[in-house]
Amino acid sequence: MHKEAHHKPCFMWPPMLHYKRRRVGAESETLVQQQETSRAVGPGGKAILAGFGASPIFPFPKRFWDAALVTYYHKEEEMKLSEYIEYDAVGLAQLISSGQISAHEVQQVARQAIEAVNPKLNALVGELFEKPLPYATDGPFAGIPFLIKDLTLHAEGVPIGMGTRLTGEGIAFPHNTDLMLRFKQAGLAVLGRTTTPEFAFSASTEALASGPTRNPWDSARSPGGSSGGSAALVAARALPVAHASDGGGSIRIPAAWCGLVGLKPTRGRIPVGPDFDELLSGLAIEFALARTVRDTAALLDAANGPGVGDKYVIAPPARPYAQEVKTPPGRLRVAMTTRAWSGVAVDREYVETVEAVCRELSSLGHEVEEASPQIDWDAFLEANITIWTTALADAALGLASMRGVEVGPDVLEAVTLCFAEASATTPDAQTVEKRGRRSIYDGFGSTNLRPLTMCVSSAISRG
Repeated sequence: MHKEAHHKPCFMWPPMLHYKRRRVGAESETLVQQQETSRAVGPGGKAILAGFGASPIFPFPKRFWDAALVTYYHKEEEMKLSEYIEYDAVGLAQLISSGQISAHEVQQVARQAIEAVNPKLNALVGELFEKPLPYATDGPFAGIPFLIKDLTLHAEGVPIGMGTRLTGEGIAFPHNTDLMLRFKQAGLAVLGRTTTPEFAFSASTEALASGPTRNPWDSARSPGGSSGGSAALVAARALPVAHASDGGGSIRIPAAWCGLVGLKPTRGRIPVGPDFDELLSGLAIEFALARTVRDTAALLDAANGPGVGDKYVIAPPARPYAQEVKTPPGRLRVAMTTRAWSGVAVDREYVETVEAVCRELSSLGHEVEEASPQIDWDAFLEANITIWTTALADAALGLASMRGVEVGPDVLEAVTLCFAEASATTPDAQTVEKRGRRSIYDGFGSTNLRPLTMCVSSAISRG
């Protein structure tokens, strides 16, 4: 990283970006992101070069596109697949709004990209929609291709399956959830649904209902969960951003295992209504996975703020997040640890990566000290198991009752069935969870730096 980087915000992932102008066609110019040479850790424990020389912004499994480029390059689209994969959502939106390309062109190339990689990844639920869901043509992401996780985000008239056989052909809701409406108002063009484990209850996306979803970096490994389908397609560069949600790491784990930007917003930042008061006792937050920090910031600008009747309301940001990420952060106080709260050993490569980032932060003038909250891990784990068990039972038994189906191994996976049958009440669990949450933030500065997962991406266990 160049020394002038101390004038810019410092991010864990992706590496710092800068922009330069590149000729596109005979007359027009457009912004193309170029990435400084950097190294990152990929699934499987190997260091991978972030970027391919003068090629696109972010690292991606280049072998995935060899066949795709041969298959589609000969077609006469104004935007080629090889060009499309160079852009993030903000970059594509700039091209569309300036009239250099049409939204339809971008969506058609996105369809080609998704269809090229999905047979290998198994990241889609069903087929792509015949046409995108209605979206605002004046939003900041007008026409940008988008996919939604097949779980609790409801789009009017679109069936959801929640990764389980219990829902049959899926359950269609007659309305949009608040966040879905905001996605549409932002102009995101929803083309389909992405895979999730059954009721999102796993860190690996391998539902019996859909089969295992695979990591584009290594198809023998998982992209993580529960937002594994979205992560796999964004990491494969089939689209720049996709919907995701996170209760126990379901945005952050796939981001770590697929090399993406994975932000779980603060509780109250993203609306959860009107169907829910709070998801998973407040632990679950809906948002997205992206390849760039600026896409994440711009999408947060479009989605943040309470919905009508939301249980939690927090202070709005002082300025747009898209502006915030371009603003010098000042001197940060960073707490770091390379130890897992559970006591589980952390892979050495992860430890070394955190240490390298801390050295870089120190060289940029930030205060870095080793510190970690004191967590009663056994109590915290027990509380989470109780909360998840109750949520699973509520979802499974409620759906079974609604559909007139008996709960059993023919409609539920073994682990889900076991936890649903062992459901319990949550008051004590919520007390422990709140105590643990308070201890995490008490006495710490603006940033907490630690390994997100303790090991590299797990091997696929099914299929």
